Amino acid sequence: MIGCGTWENFDVGAGEEERKQLREVLRTLFACGGSVIDSSPMYGQAEEVVGDLLASENSHERAFVATKVWIQGREAGIRQMERSLELLRREDVDLMQVHNLVDWRTHLKMLRAWKAEGRVRYLGVTHYATRAYRELEAVMRSEKPDFVQLNYSLGEREAEKRLLPLAADLGVAVIVNLPLEAGRMLRGLGNKHLPVWASNFGCKTWVQVLLKFVLSHRAVTCVIPGTGNPKHMAENCAAGAGEFFSGEQCSELKKFWDAKRG
Repeated sequence: MIGCGTWENFDVGAGEEERKQLREVLRTLFACGGSVIDSSPMYGQAEEVVGDLLASENSHERAFVATKVWIQGREAGIRQMERSLELLRREDVDLMQVHNLVDWRTHLKMLRAWKAEGRVRYLGVTHYATRAYRELEAVMRSEKPDFVQLNYSLGEREAEKRLLPLAADLGVAVIVNLPLEAGRMLRGLGNKHLPVWASNFGCKTWVQVLLKFVLSHRAVTCVIPGTGNPKHMAENCAAGAGEFFSGEQCSELKKFWDAKRG
């Protein structure tokens, strides 16, 4: 499944002109069958913008809204999560995640209580960097969260070694961030031709190939490339349609990327 990350792109003001493109991004996401919108208090005005747009479009029921707690301390965490619900215009949220494992022991305990009360449907933990994998693995094993969010891409495949297999074994859903490495991968591809077989899977661009590569891993539930451009949202969503790549095709892509990088 293709979702929408809100880092940077949704950190805008209250003016309609500033939000017009973002309104179309969400319309495109829903029209293509997507639902996941991922945000955080760390992302400036993003939570408020998401909440306002969903309310004005009467689209809350179409959205799977995920946000995060990103602060030290129990009481501060509660205040931050309650503020997030207020900004998102929700009485509950689909997924609340501990952002970058900040004070995760404290917040996961609180989130289990919120889940029992129906204030969150699912709880999870996140990180964006490979250096945190050892701690992330320990949390997954000890806490068995509903979701884990981590970085994974054709160019950064460390998660394949332990975390993705572990998530599959534990039944933990996986949201992938940085599938395009914040655009760095696309700049590195230049004018390289797509694999000749890519069109058989509906892939017309490298963006679609890179996203479908991530989705082709059996442990991956959703990928959340960020965008503020509705055309890019439509391009992203197309990667989630049709069949996924086979193991052989994924291996071919890995060899291609490693040879280009090496």
